[in-house]
Amino acid sequence: MFKDFLRSLKQFWLRRIYPSIESLVAAIGTVGLISCLLVLWLVAYLSDEILERENFAFNTSFLNWLHQYTNPTLDRLMLGITHLGDPPIVMPIFITVLIILWLRQYRQEAQIFLIAGIGATILNNALKLYFRNPRPALWTRIITETSYSFPSGHALGSIVLYGMIAFLLARHFPRYAGWFYAAAGVLTGAIGFSRLYLGVHWVTDVIGGWGMGFLWLMICVTMLRLKQPTGASK
Repeated sequence: MFKDFLRSLKQFWLRRIYPSIESLVAAIGTVGLISCLLVLWLVAYLSDEILERENFAFNTSFLNWLHQYTNPTLDRLMLGITHLGDPPIVMPIFITVLIILWLRQYRQEAQIFLIAGIGATILNNALKLYFRNPRPALWTRIITETSYSFPSGHALGSIVLYGMIAFLLARHFPRYAGWFYAAAGVLTGAIGFSRLYLGVHWVTDVIGGWGMGFLWLMICVTMLRLKQPTGASK
């Protein structure tokens, strides 16, 4: 009886579980899967600590250290960078890319891109309401934010939007894939840093936003790769 159970368990693994894992690894790669697991652990850790209202000492010390380097020139620069993650800038970019994909008959890519954008918006708003973490109030800020702090919507949204654009461009122009990903990484990093410079987010907010955005981005990338292997165009 025990041998029959083991045989049934083996067949279940080979027929149902293993093909799914194999497809997942094929879609995002071993490095991607390991990265997702590490980021998932980090996000889970931060989320648990924030829910318990733990006080991360480096949050305050880092922002205070950074604030001593503020000046009018950097203020203008950081405001310009942070605007690249604001809805009035993000929405036109999102809609433009979506229209281009649709008109060029890249329907599956357009659908996943739409899912990525809507999902990121829902995820950000839901998480902010769930954690209800207050924003920093260490000095008089030059911009006003009224929503909750964790996670950073700019960090989450930018990594999904610009990361997804980089991924789509890399699919169609693989020769320049490294440049696309590097540009998305620099832009996303700069937007997150600007939120710290402006004093509207804690360090953990930005890290959490990047982490959650990365996980959602990888889910969307995986969905597209499973539906449409690299090289397929429509």
